[in-house]
Amino acid sequence: MNDKKFSRGRRIIAAALGTAALGVPAVAHADAAPLASSRVSPYIDITAATPSMTSIAKETGQKDFNLAFALADSTGCNPAWGGTVPLTDSRITGDVKGLHDLGGSVTVSTGGAAGPYLETACGSADALYGAYVKALDAVGSNSIDVDVEASIPAGTVNEALLKLQKEKKTKVSYTLRIQGQDYGLDPGSVDILKDAAAKGVAVTVNPMLMDFGYTGDWGDALISAANATLKQLKTVWPDKNDADLKGMLSLTPMIGKNDTGSVTDQAAAKKLLDYAKANHVAGIGFWSAGRDNGDCPGGGAVANCSGIEQSKYEFTNIFKAYQG
Repeated sequence: MNDKKFSRGRRIIAAALGTAALGVPAVAHADAAPLASSRVSPYIDITAATPSMTSIAKETGQKDFNLAFALADSTGCNPAWGGTVPLTDSRITGDVKGLHDLGGSVTVSTGGAAGPYLETACGSADALYGAYVKALDAVGSNSIDVDVEASIPAGTVNEALLKLQKEKKTKVSYTLRIQGQDYGLDPGSVDILKDAAAKGVAVTVNPMLMDFGYTGDWGDALISAANATLKQLKTVWPDKNDADLKGMLSLTPMIGKNDTGSVTDQAAAKKLLDYAKANHVAGIGFWSAGRDNGDCPGGGAVANCSGIEQSKYEFTNIFKAYQG
């Protein structure tokens, strides 16, 4: 996500986790893994030891998550959680297995605010495809999300994603930056989608409903940004009807205090939920499960709490009502 203030904390947490249990088997091969089954899939900083996905699932019933982020490690085109924690880390594979046992699923998210990106570290589409497969297989997933907050070689990335879809029928989403409430996605993001459309990549488009310029009510601004994104999707896929385009749209706000001052409070979240229900969008996510608590009411935008008054997992419980 575009929460650059949080990036250093993520890397420190990842470094503190230290050595992984190398040789721990992958959770399941991606060929046998289901696609993410829920319409709701919050992001979770998988390098952080708490909260665990299984604990959230047991407390709330929310069983699907986006694992943020699979990045390039120090050797280059080799995926690691946060760029430092090996894919086979026993805490992570154990948590994913526990979630699978509860009927849950995970999506692997790459990119994000901090990097280093696999998308730039891997020098060819085939190399990037191999890195994607390695990350997916490690957690028994066949769903990938590319969170773009830096320049990427769009053609190479889309070739790798297309190969994933042809070879493994992988579900693909792009998480992209919003430039403004009435503008929608920034121009670079639209260009990425145009290239994906030209290559025939089937994607879900997930605008980051956070950290953009707005006027008026923030909840209304979230909906304006979503509607502006839909208009852009029509220019990229002009042959699709409105219902199909809405079915390609997912929504990801940053709960609580955003790091540019806006606040996605409970009222704004419910307004976004109502919009999702009315328009039958593809899904809802949020950044992040680790912030979904009231541990720092009145605080700033930080990685491990929302900064507003709320009950534990209140946003999870709001959004999990969405069924499409």
